[in-house]
Amino acid sequence: MNPTVRPPDTVRGDLPPTAVVMPVYNEASVVRRVIAELVDLGLTVIAVDDGSTDDSAAEIDAAGAIRVSHPINLGQGGALQTGFLAALRFTDAKYIATFDADGQHQAQDLLGMIAKAQEGYDVVLGSRFLDGKTEMGGLRRFLLKTATKVLNRRSRTKLTDAHNGLRLMTRDVAARIDLAHMGMAHATELEQVLTQSDYRVTEYPVHILYTDYSRSKGQPLLNSVNILFDILFHRVSTWSRR
Repeated sequence: MNPTVRPPDTVRGDLPPTAVVMPVYNEASVVRRVIAELVDLGLTVIAVDDGSTDDSAAEIDAAGAIRVSHPINLGQGGALQTGFLAALRFTDAKYIATFDADGQHQAQDLLGMIAKAQEGYDVVLGSRFLDGKTEMGGLRRFLLKTATKVLNRRSRTKLTDAHNGLRLMTRDVAARIDLAHMGMAHATELEQVLTQSDYRVTEYPVHILYTDYSRSKGQPLLNSVNILFDILFHRVSTWSRR
């Protein structure tokens, strides 16, 4: 762990204190650039090195983030939960965001989400389908749209995008999150928590940049299938307990 918090006077004056939780697993080739862009904007980055076997830890430190390290890989859900706890402990951030380490998310989108939250929202969720800027294949789009419809069936808030990793919430909301799923199943669990409550929730259009690197890391089409299966599994398991 590297609990070095950047001093408050480095935070941009017009930006509320915001911590960005970033799960990191073997992202040494890109993570310094991704973190540095956020740090330069005045954001505090909590990077959770989730058992990486490459030089991710050194790159995180060089970029100026607070690093929390898992000795073994717990999965993205475990890394996010650790990141939430670290953000609450080591910062006084008003807002806490989640942001991918592979370069898919855009820092300017996050700034827009922060501005949106200041209108009085508790949760702002990124959506790839509000402005049509994100380019993706037809099958991936179909799978994500189908997954979103299934997720919406029992949600108070009707979303346009399922499992978008770019999220923003108030500190109070983050303090109530207690993820039980360590792997990819965390995403459905988290979105259910954020949308099944009395929180003031909205979406914000974001542009996801699918590079050759992110595609090779994330296997986008397979992940889309997994998202749909994961949501269906959660629905069935929830119904079976009723």
